[in-house]
Amino acid sequence: MIEVLRGSWALLLGIMLLMIGNGLQSSLIGIRGEDFGFSTFEMSVIMSAYFVGFLGGSRLAPELIRRVGHVRVFAALASFISAILILYPTLPYLTSWTLGRMLIGFCFSGVYVTAESWLNNAVTNDNRGKALSLYMIVQMAGVVTAQGMLVLPDPSGFLLFVIPSVLVSISFAPILLSISPTPAFDTAKPMTIQNLIKASPLGCMGMFLLGGVFAAQFGMSAVYATMAGLSLTEISIFISTFYVGALLLQYPIGWISDRVDRRRLILILAAIGGVGSAIGFLFNGTYAAILTSAFLIGGMSTPLYALLIAYTNDYLEYEDMAAASGGLIFINGIGAIFGPLITGWIMGLIGPAGFFVYVGILMFGLSGYALYRMTQRPAGIAVDDTTSYAPLTPSASPVAVEVAQEVFIETSIEDESAENDASA
Repeated sequence: MIEVLRGSWALLLGIMLLMIGNGLQSSLIGIRGEDFGFSTFEMSVIMSAYFVGFLGGSRLAPELIRRVGHVRVFAALASFISAILILYPTLPYLTSWTLGRMLIGFCFSGVYVTAESWLNNAVTNDNRGKALSLYMIVQMAGVVTAQGMLVLPDPSGFLLFVIPSVLVSISFAPILLSISPTPAFDTAKPMTIQNLIKASPLGCMGMFLLGGVFAAQFGMSAVYATMAGLSLTEISIFISTFYVGALLLQYPIGWISDRVDRRRLILILAAIGGVGSAIGFLFNGTYAAILTSAFLIGGMSTPLYALLIAYTNDYLEYEDMAAASGGLIFINGIGAIFGPLITGWIMGLIGPAGFFVYVGILMFGLSGYALYRMTQRPAGIAVDDTTSYAPLTPSASPVAVEVAQEVFIETSIEDESAENDASA
C-alpha cells in the first residue's frame, strides 16, 4: 500500500475530493428539495436524471478523451460541475434541477473515467490489485466525509452548495499538477448484451436489480430521511451508515466468495439485505432500527456488485472479461435510472417507509432469482477454478471495472501457474 500511495497520492487525493463534492451535492439536493417546494415524485425525477447522465457519460466520455485528450476533458467537465453546483440554489425549478443533475452525472462519469485511467497508468501489474483496493477505500471515505459536512451551519442557504463546487475545483489541482504522464487511452469493445445474458443470466439480472438498489441509496436516501423528519445530524449518520457497512464488509465477503459456491453466497447476501430492508420498514420510527437497516443494505449491496462481476467472469474466457465490463455497467445503469422513479412513486403512495419496501423487493427478488438459477444450471465450476474477487464500488467507471477484470485475469493465471508447478 505504501508503494501505491507514494506513486499515486496526488491522484487519490484528487479522487477523494471529487467523492466528497459529489456525495455532498447529492445528499444536499435530497434534503433541500423539500425547502424549495419539490414533491416526492419531482425529487425522484431529479435524482433519476443523474443516472441518465452518468450512463451517457460512461458511453461517450471515452470518445471525448480520444478526441481532445485527458487534460481538456478534465478542465471542461470541472467547469460545468462547478457552475451547476452554484446555479442550483439560484434556479430552483424542476426543469433546471433535472437538467443540472443530468449534466452533473455526465460530467462526473467523464471525470471518473479520466482519473481512473490515470491511476491505472500510474501502477504496475504487481500492485494493481492493491491500488484498486485503495481506490475503493478512498471513494468510500470521501462519501462518508461528505455526509459529515451536512451539519455545517449555513445561515445564507448557499454555503453548502458552494463547498462542493470549491472541492470539485480543487480536486483537479493535485491530478493535473501531478508528474504522472498522460496515459494512452483505450477501452475494450463491449460484449453484446445478448451474449452476456447467455453467459450469465444471474450476473446480468443481479446487476440490473442492484442498479435500482444503488440508485435508492445514492439518490433517494436523503429524500427518505427528510420525509421521515430526521434532523441533519441524524440524516448525516444514516447516509454514512450505508457506506460504512460497505467498507467494513467488502473484504470479508470477498474472502468468503473465493472459497464457496458463489450462487449460494449471492442468495444469502441478497436475503440478508432484504431482511435489513424489512427491519427498516417494520421499525421505521426507531432510529437504531433504520441505522441497522442501512448498515445491512449497504454492507450487502456493494460486495454483491463485485461478487456478481466475479461470478460472471467464471463463465467467460479471459479474453472476454474486459469486453464484458461495458455491458455489465450498462445493465446496472439501466436499473439505476428507474430506481429513484419507482422509489419516489412508492414513497408517494405509502410514505417514507416505501424506501425500504422498494429496496427489500429488489433484494429478495435477487435472492429468489439466484435460487431459481440454481435449479436451472448445475454448479459446473469448482470453487478452486473460479476467478478471484476484486473490490469495486457502484460508482466505478468502465475503466475501473476493466482494471478489476485485469486483476481477475492476472490472479487467475498466477493461481493456475502455481497449481501446475505444484503438480509438476
